[in-house]
Amino acid sequence: MSEQSDQNTPAADPIDPADQELLTVALEAARRAGELLRDGRPADLGVAATKTSPIDVVTEMDLAAEKLITGFLAEHRPEDGVLGEEGSSAPGTSGVRWVIDPIDGTVNYLYGLPSWSVSIAAERDGRTVVGVVAAPMRQETYHAVRGGGARCNGQPVRVRPTPPFEQALIGTGFAYLTQRRATQAEVVRTLLPRVRDIRRGGSAAIDLCDVACGRLDAYYERGLNPWDYAAGELIAREAGALTGGRPGTPADGELTVAGVPGVFEPLQGLLEELGAWHD
Repeated sequence: MSEQSDQNTPAADPIDPADQELLTVALEAARRAGELLRDGRPADLGVAATKTSPIDVVTEMDLAAEKLITGFLAEHRPEDGVLGEEGSSAPGTSGVRWVIDPIDGTVNYLYGLPSWSVSIAAERDGRTVVGVVAAPMRQETYHAVRGGGARCNGQPVRVRPTPPFEQALIGTGFAYLTQRRATQAEVVRTLLPRVRDIRRGGSAAIDLCDVACGRLDAYYERGLNPWDYAAGELIAREAGALTGGRPGTPADGELTVAGVPGVFEPLQGLLEELGAWHD
């Protein structure tokens, strides 16, 4: 199913104090990890491991940042659960689970490109209630609390006004599995002539925040994991975007779509027609 924040609401709802506490913790954890990654990146940074393929990499700094974040959470929220990209996963007893991507855009980080981020989301009883994405090289931190709107560096943000579909700027990303990449290239080949242009930034979390900030009209990608989109999807939705997966389903590993109303719907339908949700 798709979800959307109410664009006619004049002001965000008051934030639940429990959610405010989660936001405070997430902002501080993301700030510390972002500083570590920005200031501590070694000149000779190398690959520590690979994941789904030889080009899907983990660096020593991914591991260090996740250790910093999980240590901070263990100190301040010891009863919460954790789901981390680099394996720091543990059940909790509080009903809260943290979903962490210590570096979203690891290949960008490895090559010294600026489009990488720290993504931290908090779920309560399975529902995302807080999202923080820190992009240190942009000097921007995006955050949202469910029902409380979205912000960049503390200032409210909203999605762009709806353009004609043929004038939409669309973001996307590609997987690291060879067959999946070939299928994704075919989808792009068909989609590109129908829109203004397509961008590939390399960080799903930043792409979703760019939808929130009005820098993209929509974004889609197949093959994301929860830590890739949990925070950014909430931020986009709280900024007025529609979000979902295949028609009638939420965002998931098959497909994640976010966009301004009026672009989201035809894009989602076209992606379904093109089979963008399978290899």
